Amino acid sequence: MAAEETLIRADRGEAATAIHLVSTDSFAAWSRDLSAAQRALLEAQRFTGAGFQTAIVPDQHGWFAVGGVADPASLSSWCLARLAEVLPAGVYRLVTGDAGAAALGWQLAQYRFTRYARAEDAPGPRILLVRDAARVEAMRAEADAVTLVRDLVNTPAEDMGPAQLEDAVQQVARRHGAALTVIRGDALARDYPLIHAVGRAAARSHAPRLLHMVWGGEGDPVLALVGKGVCFDTGGLDIKPSAGMALMKKDMGGAAHMLALARLVMDAALPVRLHLLIPAVENAIAGNSFRPGDVLQSRRGLSVEVTNTDAEGRLILADALTRACEEKPDLVIDFATLTGAARVALGPELPAIMARRDGTADAMLAAGKRCDDEVWRLPLHEPYGDWLKSPVADLVNAHGNAFAGATVAGLFLDRFVEPDVDWLHCDTFAWRADARPGRPKGGEALGLRAAFTMLRQRYGRG
Repeated sequence: MAAEETLIRADRGEAATAIHLVSTDSFAAWSRDLSAAQRALLEAQRFTGAGFQTAIVPDQHGWFAVGGVADPASLSSWCLARLAEVLPAGVYRLVTGDAGAAALGWQLAQYRFTRYARAEDAPGPRILLVRDAARVEAMRAEADAVTLVRDLVNTPAEDMGPAQLEDAVQQVARRHGAALTVIRGDALARDYPLIHAVGRAAARSHAPRLLHMVWGGEGDPVLALVGKGVCFDTGGLDIKPSAGMALMKKDMGGAAHMLALARLVMDAALPVRLHLLIPAVENAIAGNSFRPGDVLQSRRGLSVEVTNTDAEGRLILADALTRACEEKPDLVIDFATLTGAARVALGPELPAIMARRDGTADAMLAAGKRCDDEVWRLPLHEPYGDWLKSPVADLVNAHGNAFAGATVAGLFLDRFVEPDVDWLHCDTFAWRADARPGRPKGGEALGLRAAFTMLRQRYGRG
């Protein structure tokens, strides 16, 4: 989906092809008003009103479309997605009601990642007329934010290294008049030693950096967003097998989510002082790679024994979270493609969240249900923190057993967040292995819309 395409627009009464929405329960009553020929055509297309079914029916004006949904009176984010995928290019209008949340799926169903190969089967834009004219820009912004995540994650590491991630942040900063500060390469060693250690083995063109963008009024509550930006992860000297490395271009998915969330916050003009912090690195292998057994210092002053160089994401997040807390934040949110353990526990589509405060976790859970972007809470079970003890340092970066990997990673991060700070951690996959209507295989925003819905509610624009 190109940024310049307008896939939804306010309904001003222009000519458009009608879309009827029915369910399995309402289909029989709705079809009584059709002619025998029309009913026969629907039967030939095996249309019953089941979800994601589509059909085209001729009438005196040419033809109309019909789509199956669970409940025509309450549309979900994805219920129009299949229609948007299969209908011919043109302008469409729902016969009854408004698209509402379903405008998201209508737009995202037309997403194509075409940087390297053009999509030959793309029929052209399908435009949906929306009655709620006041929300059109917000609906577009939400789809554009998901598109940003998908594009960044789908781009391979040679074209989406730390420097290119910096360019992406710079574009967003310029669009909104935000200030961006960047610390690169060996300049990180003194104040951000963990970020430097993880990224120092990369080629100079992929040198590590800390990206820090600031926006908003100085008197507003501070919202700090921190995203893991490992642009490629070999595993370091604890090298991954080839199968484990295959998708590691997506290991900057946390950074992509936080950049997209920052853009949504600024688009909505939420009354916050926004700090976006992205530690951007490549976990490469060279003669100067950090090693198993090394003891690294952190910005917070805690020493970390490296027990696994493939647990590098939590190291770079530790320095960035420390910096975020120096702003006395009202709320800190971090997103990261952090652990395989979270995927074992919850699968690829359900991000794991952890939070110190029940109210914050509950708000995120409720927001996810509200916007069809569900998350699930895992515990920060403090007794497991004993597994982070080191005989030579303040803590290890990875524990030595196979239990509770996601929680222990969260407890590691917890050590670098000030005790009184309201903090939410999200372990997301940032990838969709199997296509669904509106959700193609590849990079995906998982938890992004839940976080934004929560922030709108928290800061008065919900």
